[in-house]
Amino acid sequence: MSAVQAHADAGGPVLGICNGFQVLCEAGLLPGALMRNARVTFASLPVQVRIESEDTPFTAAFEPGALLTVPVAHGEGRYVASAEVLREVEAEGRVVMRYVGENPNGSANDIAGVTNAERNVVG
Repeated sequence: MSAVQAHADAGGPVLGICNGFQVLCEAGLLPGALMRNARVTFASLPVQVRIESEDTPFTAAFEPGALLTVPVAHGEGRYVASAEVLREVEAEGRVVMRYVGENPNGSANDIAGVTNAERNVVG
């Protein structure tokens, strides 16, 4: 992780999907954590997400509000954070994607993806 941390600190793009998102949170590169799904079941289905922030290297090609259908397959995909962290990421526009319709895991505020303050790390 030291090489990933150094890359991110130098402004390099870092994307964590599924367990990668979880690792980025555990390593402190992203706020919050991924926990067991609220229904305590494995979720495997297509879901719809809305692009909330296009100012990252991974969402720059999208318009805010664009809808995507993406597959999910996880047992620990529920994004959680303290009330303070949730207020911060919402106020700073750091929510990258949000579930639309069904929230398959019970993520706080329907959050499907977040970015760091520098906008180069996304989970």
